[in-house]
Amino acid sequence: MPILNYTTKVDPAVTIGQITKTLTEKGARKIVMDNDENGLLISITFSLEIRGNMIFYALPCNWQGVLKAMQNDSQVPNKFCNKEQSIRVAWRIIKDWIEAQMAIVEAQLATVPEIFLPYVVLKNGKTLYQHFEENPQKLFE
Repeated sequence: MPILNYTTKVDPAVTIGQITKTLTEKGARKIVMDNDENGLLISITFSLEIRGNMIFYALPCNWQGVLKAMQNDSQVPNKFCNKEQSIRVAWRIIKDWIEAQMAIVEAQLATVPEIFLPYVVLKNGKTLYQHFEENPQKLFE
């Protein structure tokens, strides 16, 4: 089965708007688009108020990983294996993932902060997952 959304034609700006709408509906207060030095949207940072504290989350868009997956998938035609398409695909996958997570929240299987926990931004600017990835032993001390 080829990677999800590999044929999408939806502009990333449209997808970002849909993501922003979903996050806002679930309580996001501040939503910031983070661009790289070339102006490419690489992540969305947003905040949620939890027990009176503003907690920030960063959702990265690893379009390079998507491109690599598409290039390695024999079911994805070469015409789709380019930077622009992989960016569209990556953001659509993120949007779909967020929508699926919100279904879990609506079913009361988890809370919004719980769903996004790996993406909490720590004081050092890294996400909780990035911190864990670099220091797995510290999580269990």
